This record gives sequence, structure tokens and C-alpha cells, in this order.
Amino acid sequence: MTAAILLYVLHFSYFGIFVVIFAESGFLLGFFLPGDSLLFTAGVLASQGIFNIWILVPLIVVAAILGDSFGYYMGNKFGPKIFIRKDSFFFKQEYVERTNKFYKTYGKKTIILARFVPIVRTFAPIFAGIGEMKYSTFLSFNMIGGLLWGSGMLLLGFFFGRVFPGIEHYLTYIIVAIVVISIFPIAREFFKKR
Repeated sequence: MTAAILLYVLHFSYFGIFVVIFAESGFLLGFFLPGDSLLFTAGVLASQGIFNIWILVPLIVVAAILGDSFGYYMGNKFGPKIFIRKDSFFFKQEYVERTNKFYKTYGKKTIILARFVPIVRTFAPIFAGIGEMKYSTFLSFNMIGGLLWGSGMLLLGFFFGRVFPGIEHYLTYIIVAIVVISIFPIAREFFKKR
């Protein structure tokens, strides 16, 4: 997994990272993309001089904001038609229910908080577009969330890369930990239901 992410990051560089973050934020099929681990890895690589952190941070923040805005547009334009589909390999009604529950619990803050929860991160802007949320309200929460998540994950990787020389040799373990921490809220909800 780590080798694949590293190869992807190195091969596609800034453009590839931008596309993945945009797609994960704005496309329905983007929910399976490695957002958190990709950003952390890019931050670690920036600490090693492979990327320029001053280019990465604004690029990723813009990708996240544009991606969510695109998701909002898609939800607003196509509405519930998207979500009456039957379960398939990529799409499950469970994802819709999970995002709905998240919205009911956190309201408008969902746009910010969802950035830190896989799957919900992809569906939250689409639901905002379907719902009654005004675009100006959505955009302000979107910008805050994009800034906190995009720059936060990159700078966390950058910090760890600077403080712990040779951390790139342990990225597999770190990425597994990031994935586990990211899916913990989802797993907790799943076991609560059981």
C-alpha cells in the first residue's frame, strides 16, 4: 500500500496529488481514494526536499475547496436522483445513511468535520447541495474545512519528517495507523448498531 502511494505521489507529483484530493472531495466514486495518507506522505516527502511545502499547501487547500464546491454543485444539480440507486460495488445506501446521520448530529459543521472522516468527506458536500444550505454558507464552512484538513495533514507529515529523520522507512506503519484512526468513528458506529 505504502509503495503504491509513494510511487503515485512521486510519479504524478503536484498535479496527481491535486487531482486525487479534488476527486475525493467532489466525486461520488472518490470515497475510496487515499486522502489522509496521501497528504501525510506528501508532507513527509516535502520534509525531505522532494516537494516544496509552500507549493503543496495552497495547492491542496484549493483542490479540497474546489472539490467540495463541485460536489455541492453535483448535489444541487442532480439531487436525490443520485441516491436512489441500488447498492453496487462502489456505491452503497449505507454511505448515504451514514452521511445523513452525521449531518443530523453536527449540522453545518459537518462540512468542516467531514473532512476528517473517510467516505463522509465525499458525500457531505453533495448532501449540502441537495439540502437547503445556501452556497455562501457552504462555501465559508468549506474554506475552513479545506484549510484545516489540507494544510493540517500536510504539515503534520512535514513536521514528523523533520523531527524524525528516516521516518519514510516507517510510512507503511504510519499509513496503517492513519487509516485505522480515520475509520475508527465509522467502526464505532457500526459496532454500536450491532
